[in-house]
Amino acid sequence: MPANLTPEYEKAQQQFREAKTTEEQIAALERMLAVIPKHKGTEKLQADIKRRLSQLRRQEQKSPKRRGPDPFHIPRSGAGQVVLVGLPNTGKSSLLAAVTDANAKVADYPFTTTVPQPGMWFMADAQIELIDTPPITPGHVPGGLMGTIRNADVVAVVAEAGEAALDQTETVLSTLRERGLSIRSVPANEIDRADPSLRSGVIIASKADLAGPDTIEPLRELYSGTLDVIPVSVRTGAGLTELFRRLWELLAVIRVYSKEPGKPPDLDKPFILPVGSTVADLARRIHRELPERMRFARVWGHTRFEGQQVPKTELLRDRDVVEIHE
Repeated sequence: MPANLTPEYEKAQQQFREAKTTEEQIAALERMLAVIPKHKGTEKLQADIKRRLSQLRRQEQKSPKRRGPDPFHIPRSGAGQVVLVGLPNTGKSSLLAAVTDANAKVADYPFTTTVPQPGMWFMADAQIELIDTPPITPGHVPGGLMGTIRNADVVAVVAEAGEAALDQTETVLSTLRERGLSIRSVPANEIDRADPSLRSGVIIASKADLAGPDTIEPLRELYSGTLDVIPVSVRTGAGLTELFRRLWELLAVIRVYSKEPGKPPDLDKPFILPVGSTVADLARRIHRELPERMRFARVWGHTRFEGQQVPKTELLRDRDVVEIHE
């Protein structure tokens, strides 16, 4: 059976041939695997791509480590990690400086950010880790940055709200696609884990106070059904609450508060759990042996009445209060 390879596959294959680093080779092979037609005629080719991917990943793990910490590796913190990606001077650093305590360097000239800069965004009892990154330029991604982007939970493309928004957004998205990465505005838990090219993501239209709504709507229409567009202004604060709420939804996590029998709940430090977690998952987070010891739990929140007794298999929802009985 003929393979009938697509132009998209052949483009990824050419990128693999031209790759100069192991990271670029891995990205190209991942893209090839994602776009190759899936039928009997390509089974051997798929197996060969997977074999080469496995070899390159082992090679990368065995390669000598750099001296000192890798500035492009940002440990995950908070409820989840959101990486800000964009062209020079699109407002990434200004956003980080406005909503976090990070010492972000903000300037009117390009390439101010040279390595990823993390900051923690707090809102009520929730916290999201934002990462400002060195700018992408047409066809070029700074070395090491793709690793930062791939490791994040959500990819946020930042473009200036204005006439250049369409070009800026598509430049970033096409540059990511060329390296085997596509984003969709769906919760992280709904992303197909079998497809290494997909990530949860959103478009942030920055500096919205300087642009009219007529420049936002074309962006929304173009990416309707695939990517949400959220206009924000760090000067006026417009859109920031909506942005935080949407990022929280895309991270697909919930806050759950613990409560000891006879005592008030601890509402200052919620447990952060994936959507779909049960009472047993919370108990295991408290102590690994607690799920086996517990008899039942009482839940305040989504149940029919406050303090309802539930089994350990009960699904939890955001802001539930749980009291575990042994």
